[in-house]
Amino acid sequence: MTQAPPQILIVDDERALAGIVASYLDRAGYATALAHTGPDALDAARRLDPDVIILDLGLPGLDGIEVCREVRTFSDCYVLMLTARADEVDKLVGLSVGADDYLTKPFSPRELVARVQAVLRRPRRTAPPSAAVSDAREFGALTIDQDGREVKLHGEEVTLTRTEFDILDALSARPHLALSRRQIIDEVWGPSWVGDDHVVDVHVANLRKKLDDPPTEPRYILTIRGVGYRMGQG
Repeated sequence: MTQAPPQILIVDDERALAGIVASYLDRAGYATALAHTGPDALDAARRLDPDVIILDLGLPGLDGIEVCREVRTFSDCYVLMLTARADEVDKLVGLSVGADDYLTKPFSPRELVARVQAVLRRPRRTAPPSAAVSDAREFGALTIDQDGREVKLHGEEVTLTRTEFDILDALSARPHLALSRRQIIDEVWGPSWVGDDHVVDVHVANLRKKLDDPPTEPRYILTIRGVGYRMGQG
């Protein structure tokens, strides 16, 4: 049986731009769908269960931030946010509600296709069969089940986005090794990813908030000056 191509939902109120992006993705072998308002985007996301949502920040009806926040309540699909504003605050807020990556307009459609290809190389990992029990990684009060993709702090489950979990997974797999931003990008986004490597810092900041791990007194994610990040022992 032929496997269905990955489903990409493109959400942008600029219909001409959305159409151009769709044509590039269609030629790359993906199945595409379009939405042009925030409410329509949520309806399409629930109906289609896409693998990737390309989401414009400025949308009528419901902006991209609210759409992303709502999508994260029912889907773990990858979200690539588009913004016409170069303001760093927009990017930070977008990632803080669960977006995995961002592009600032104007952008090259080929670069967008490359970003989509990069995130889709990251497999959707699911919990193992009950017979296959893996050893969880423990760092003080923090427990990381890499196969089940579950994180608990003081016995309580912590809800992470896929990107946040993948970064924590990469750090905890080699807890005594400091990883550079580029090394983390290569492991999480893939070596073909092109963009600002400070995207790692934003996701790490979100992780620290969820793990109650202030950067001034970190227990779980340590900043190694001049290098990057390393796992702490809790």
